[in-house]
Amino acid sequence: MGEVKRKRGRKPKNSKADSLDFPPPTTATATSVAMVMDDVFSVSNVELMDPASTSKPHQNRRGRPKKLSKHLENPDKFPQLSPSRRGPRGVENGEFTASGDVFPSDIALERVQPEWPGIVRVVPAMDAVVKVFCVHTEPNFSLPWQRKRQYSSSSSGFVIGGRRVLTNAHSVEHHTQVKLKKRGSDTKYLATVLAIGTECDIAMLTVDDDEFWVGVSPVEFGELPALQDAVTVVGYPIGGDTISVTSGVVSRIEILSYVHGSTELLGLQIDAAINSGNSGGPAFNDKGNCVGIAFQSLKHEDAENIGYVIPTPVILHFIRDYEKNGAYTGFPILGLEWQKMENPDLCEAMGMKKDQKGVRIRRIDPTGPESKVLKPSDIILGFDGVDIANDGTVPFRHGERIGFSYLVSQKYTGDSATIKVLRNSETLSFNYQLATYRRLIPAHNEGKPPSYYIIAGFVFSTVSVPYLRSEYGKDYEYEAPVKLLDKHTHTDLNFEVFY
Repeated sequence: MGEVKRKRGRKPKNSKADSLDFPPPTTATATSVAMVMDDVFSVSNVELMDPASTSKPHQNRRGRPKKLSKHLENPDKFPQLSPSRRGPRGVENGEFTASGDVFPSDIALERVQPEWPGIVRVVPAMDAVVKVFCVHTEPNFSLPWQRKRQYSSSSSGFVIGGRRVLTNAHSVEHHTQVKLKKRGSDTKYLATVLAIGTECDIAMLTVDDDEFWVGVSPVEFGELPALQDAVTVVGYPIGGDTISVTSGVVSRIEILSYVHGSTELLGLQIDAAINSGNSGGPAFNDKGNCVGIAFQSLKHEDAENIGYVIPTPVILHFIRDYEKNGAYTGFPILGLEWQKMENPDLCEAMGMKKDQKGVRIRRIDPTGPESKVLKPSDIILGFDGVDIANDGTVPFRHGERIGFSYLVSQKYTGDSATIKVLRNSETLSFNYQLATYRRLIPAHNEGKPPSYYIIAGFVFSTVSVPYLRSEYGKDYEYEAPVKLLDKHTHTDLNFEVFY
């Protein structure tokens, strides 16, 4: 055997595929690599462009010139280079096409006129995302006739249909002035707050200036995502002034505690970074549709990258409620406490049959409409024809279960509902009208200043959770007087209390 001689010269540069951390594709994987590249950037709307406008001219390399193959010497005879014969070489010196075929760059520029529409380039639809500037003036609960010092904040929002903008309720809480700024603009437009949904932490704004709406396309809503679906959070968080994009996947779908509204509604947990300033920003799926609003994150020494998003069912409920009633009326919530019936002895003691499942009512709030039809120790078997399990869950989607309060939150104020209970070993059905849950000690003041009364040098004011938080801090549940906390958590009186 003869000795193999090695040619001297410079090592060729890496191909385009290597620069994107893709391995040099073989003939069988040329099409799949092009598809992967498309999926990586499929964040939003797509724009078709001519392949000829995106192809780069052939760059001459230094060193000994390479010998042209027969295919390049006779372009008329070989108008299209077969991927099976020149796959790797075509990736190094050529271009990928929409169908996955590989062409040399010279042919792509001069000879080839493809018949397909063109190469798909993804253009993120982020022009609908705006920055929200708000001036807040919180009430002073110690001196209720005064207000605290003003402070400013910035958050995110996005444009929807009907010349409206959505953001978080806590972003415009106790607002004095709200302004919006579009991406790439240096003008701040004065906004008007149309509705604030404290329970769901959503607020709706509008701008009267017609100039603001020029060149802005509203965001389209998508369906509720599934687990492991990709999401992209867009907003204006801290760390810079320009728009920011973070990506992740859906980690969990369940009933979450909304910190601002002190209620529990459907929510999404994602692993994308959500920082201060991201509040109110949209979360897009891989099709460019909005699937939620970023609103809170978990800060704990044992937790990392846990963010929460308001899903589309809650957002659409808020929008339809406003369109139907001309104002936000709230989410109906069952005013009761219940316990699981997973103990077989407890089920037998309550007179439940083996094929019956449900939850036991521990306490009923007298201010709720349920107090007229339900009694303590009743077993709730079903709600609106959906059976409730012993752990308080109902079927949600394929292979998933969720708390039965989700069924209640899908209703609107004034809607009728049917609830089936077991009382004294007898199955009963009640039809009643749902209403917003009014607590004896409200969880929020809905942006209004506290009411007060002065007599003989004494100042009397209403008790509320904002008052307790203002006077005793975030740990008011441990620092506040026991009498106030007793009325807050275990009250059975249906009248307003003054202290």
